[in-house]
Amino acid sequence: MTMTRKTWLHTSVAAMVLAVTGTAFAQTTELRVGLIPSEDAQAMIRSSQQVMDQLAAKTGMKVKPFVANDYNGVIEALRSGKLDIAYLGPFSYVLASEVAGAEAFAVAVTKKTGKSAYHSMVIARKDKGLQTVDQLKGRTFAFVDPSSASGHLFPKAGLMAEGFDTDKGFSRVIFSGSHDASIMAVANGKVDAASVADRIFESAASKGLVKADDFVVIWRSQPIPESPMVWRKNLDAATKQKVAAAMADIKDLPWGDQGVLNGFAPTNDQAYDVVRQTAKALKLDLGRMK
Repeated sequence: MTMTRKTWLHTSVAAMVLAVTGTAFAQTTELRVGLIPSEDAQAMIRSSQQVMDQLAAKTGMKVKPFVANDYNGVIEALRSGKLDIAYLGPFSYVLASEVAGAEAFAVAVTKKTGKSAYHSMVIARKDKGLQTVDQLKGRTFAFVDPSSASGHLFPKAGLMAEGFDTDKGFSRVIFSGSHDASIMAVANGKVDAASVADRIFESAASKGLVKADDFVVIWRSQPIPESPMVWRKNLDAATKQKVAAAMADIKDLPWGDQGVLNGFAPTNDQAYDVVRQTAKALKLDLGRMK
């Protein structure tokens, strides 16, 4: 049968409509959000719930939060396509960008500081008599997670820079799994010292979980770029745009240990080059750490 111009036009229009509606149906309707366990899983869900609710309201999508048992659990979920966006630490982001195709797109800016950076510090109970890095020799120590920036990467590099052998200098080393767990391990005498994020320690003290005056800060890092929100690279462009716009507009709500939000500001991959440089100084092969 010979196709007339009119028939051809109708066929082309129908094909275009099918393509457009097909794309529309292919867009994300449920947003799966991963959260690293900087606190215990239920605390993470509670502390982020208001932001998740606003994200759902502003995007019109169902938002489903997920907290893995460890940092790498969130990275693996991103890699396998089981998550769409995630809140990661700076080092876990660098790992996720290497092995899971994750892209940083935003960081929280809070009314408390107005900054998008924080610090790692090594803490001990005052009654342990520890005041210097050298005095950590032979002591027990808690890192947070192998993929934690402020709980492992930066303090390890910092202690090594001061001549401390982190592989042989401690009598025992544990990975507690979360900053809160490390803080409580020190408070309860389970370990002599630990590396934690300053803002998470301050949050624990403000909640009355510990008394700040009972602790001493033995070491403190330079500023670390704030933990980013990331999305998987192959998330559709319409969803990326919708999510970024929604998060920029979320304000006056608590965001975990960071305080009250003043929105999420744009960020990019280059902001985390300092993390890569620190990993390089420790001779870490990012591609083989997962």
